[in-house]
Amino acid sequence: MCAFHIIDLRATQILDSRGHPTLSVTLTLAGGATGWAGVPSGASVGSQEAVQLRDGDMSRYGGSGVTRAAARVTGSIFHRLKGRPWHSLADVDQALIELDGTDAKSRLGGNATVGVSMATARAVAASQGQQLWEFLTPSTVRPRLPVPHFNLVSGGLHASNQLDFQEFMIAPIGAPSMAEAVRAGAEIYAVLHENLAAAGQPTGQGDDGGFAPDFRHPREVLAALVEAIDGAGYTPARDQVAIALDPAASRFRRGDGAYQVAGEHLSSLELIELYAQLAADYPIWSIEDGLAEDDTEGWRQLTDRLGERLQLVGDDVFVTSPAVIERGIAAGIANAALIKVDQVGTVTETLQAMEVCRKHEYARMVSHRAGETVDDFIAELAVAGGCGQFKSGAPARGERVIKYNRLMHIAAQRPDLPYGLAEPGGR
Repeated sequence: MCAFHIIDLRATQILDSRGHPTLSVTLTLAGGATGWAGVPSGASVGSQEAVQLRDGDMSRYGGSGVTRAAARVTGSIFHRLKGRPWHSLADVDQALIELDGTDAKSRLGGNATVGVSMATARAVAASQGQQLWEFLTPSTVRPRLPVPHFNLVSGGLHASNQLDFQEFMIAPIGAPSMAEAVRAGAEIYAVLHENLAAAGQPTGQGDDGGFAPDFRHPREVLAALVEAIDGAGYTPARDQVAIALDPAASRFRRGDGAYQVAGEHLSSLELIELYAQLAADYPIWSIEDGLAEDDTEGWRQLTDRLGERLQLVGDDVFVTSPAVIERGIAAGIANAALIKVDQVGTVTETLQAMEVCRKHEYARMVSHRAGETVDDFIAELAVAGGCGQFKSGAPARGERVIKYNRLMHIAAQRPDLPYGLAEPGGR
């Protein structure tokens, strides 16, 4: 890679999809190439995630402003990056890590570092005449169009209903192409809307576009999803249109260690048995964060009990950190990892996390956050990582569909790219 020089770096406070402040970062290289990034932010946050720097001024945005993070970008970060040649994105990201000097990016703010890292990737790709996904693809990885996992029903921290589980998704695993997978998601979403309205259920949306009906038990949602899949003319099955769950169990674990689901207090083993029963009765293929991030023994039991039958995805328990994922794998936890670029704070560390998963034959799913922007970076990352799995919420709302639309554009431009799930260690 030829050397590049960063000549301008700007940051602006904008709003995310929930109306909360977040960062917009724009970076310019000598020669005129520019890169932009809109920084996402989560509602369900792991304790080991990169820290987002917020203002704490309660008179403005309830303390959640990001003007301090913006000042870090245009101040100390720009001062460190300007006036010298850079030879790779990894070099820039390492400079950000060293400048911050903390494990959780708490000095500069993970929102500042990830915004600069994402914008740098876009600018360098543009300067080299490459699509972003092409630039991000490691030399040992074959890019792949991923199976979209559409969130159709929301609960937990993403909605104001009584559902304890956070996301109920459908995955058109058996679709023949990216375009047909998106069509299936949109058509099933539309049928579900009609069915809920006909039943007198509210059709308002949660943070990521999933409906938020007055259901309480997961079985009510799963039955509604199967009915909608069938009603839209598709087959509810693990190899056709499958179901994926994100319970986000850390959010409904009680202080005494029990889990509260639909008014019942369940031990780790009882919750695992509930998952087993649900998977036996419905076409569930994947469960994310089925237990709390600090329930290590429960995670081992879950993996032992269901790891041969289901994909078990670690999110809060892994936080896209290469080191944390390594430790979790050594502890026998899960068989897949969720990948969120803002969770770890740089693009390079995100790619390293995906490589750790590949090395150990753990599957990967690239993911959005509850608070999103119209940045489609993660769609490009999903293709580049060759992971074959992606989620960006419902097939509705601009900040969600822009990611799915970008995947369809890539598919149209490059019909030679494979679509579908990848082998866990696939390259």
